[in-house]
Amino acid sequence: MTFKRADILLPKFSEDSEKMKQWSVVACDQYTSEPEYWNAVSGYVGQAYSTLHLTVPEIYLNDADIEERIKKTNTAMEKYMADDVFCEHKNTYIFVERTLANGVKRLGIVGMVDLEDYDFSASSQTKVRATEGTVISRIPPRLKVRAEASVELPHIMLLIDDSSCEIIEKNSDMKDAFTKVYDFDLMQSSGHIAGYKMSEAACNRLDEKLAELENLDAFNAKYGVTKDSPLIFAMGDGNHSLATAKTHYENLKKEIGEEQAKQSKARYALCELVNLHDQSLEFEAIHRVIFDADGDAFLKAFEKEYAISYDENAEGQSFIFVYGGKQQKVTVTNPKEYLTVATVQKFLDSFIATCGGEVDYIHGEDVVVKLCENSKNFGIILEAMDKSDLYKSVILDGALPRKTFSMGEACDKRFYTEVRKIK
Repeated sequence: MTFKRADILLPKFSEDSEKMKQWSVVACDQYTSEPEYWNAVSGYVGQAYSTLHLTVPEIYLNDADIEERIKKTNTAMEKYMADDVFCEHKNTYIFVERTLANGVKRLGIVGMVDLEDYDFSASSQTKVRATEGTVISRIPPRLKVRAEASVELPHIMLLIDDSSCEIIEKNSDMKDAFTKVYDFDLMQSSGHIAGYKMSEAACNRLDEKLAELENLDAFNAKYGVTKDSPLIFAMGDGNHSLATAKTHYENLKKEIGEEQAKQSKARYALCELVNLHDQSLEFEAIHRVIFDADGDAFLKAFEKEYAISYDENAEGQSFIFVYGGKQQKVTVTNPKEYLTVATVQKFLDSFIATCGGEVDYIHGEDVVVKLCENSKNFGIILEAMDKSDLYKSVILDGALPRKTFSMGEACDKRFYTEVRKIK
């Protein structure tokens, strides 16, 4: 089985909603240009037991003291284990009901994925595949944390393409037989979350349903292809988190030998399984802000590369250019790539390499506008892709350009709650 039951750690105070509110913190790759968010989180958490102390928010990755921060994170993991903070739920799944800030529920199941069945390369044909290009430079800082970590707290979200909504959603009707293990409001007005340890019958049912997805003939018929291996689990969120776990596992094979590594806890990564067709999942565009760069120079260079129209009714690949407090619709009428984001990203990479600047990936249009009020930065606001195109696109063309889409706003991202030993 690629997705399996796991030995899941939860704080012994998981029934205390106030302590759990301090415990659970949003994914580390959110609010990367908003220090005020992380300052508020730090102030609220203080020295309480919290996943904030067990992870490294990416906003700090370029700080001078990052090595010390990573060391403190690994030390905190050891301390939490020594303090006997956790209760271990053996060989099980956790059914998760996440109520988003807008009131809509997202359903998921926490388990672990076999890294033997995952390859983050663009041409991967494994059962678990990246949906977007992996930025290799983002792996080393995370790898420093994981290499010495005793536990993992990934924000990985795996997707399945279950249009019948029978595999995960059915657990809502069965949860009276489950054991509730947490139920609390999330910090920073990020909604609510409840988790249930699934019954043995429900776990068995899930195993059977997931096994059915691996039928190659059914897979090829569903997508109208003739492939030798099915795509079962597509990355939703946390691609770089899973890529880090995979890199660590491959490094371990070299250190202790392949057979011994295959028997280790590091072979697996904790994640949450979500249905692509979940009512809450809306694919949001991920926008770009380029810091310390000349927006006028960007447009001039862009005009040399492509046929550009500034007409509001122009047809082609369009985006909103934000610079100096103004917004302008830009349409590429002769694109070379299938997706707008691919056209933009390919040119941005070339422009930054030549002219300088630093790009950040932003989830809210309002944040882009705020960051581009002056002429020091410029931004690109993109439209979201249709989520129904995801699986077919990855099957036919491989991984999409990095940061092609996001599932929801930053406050709706996965919060660290469950933990698993990896040593």
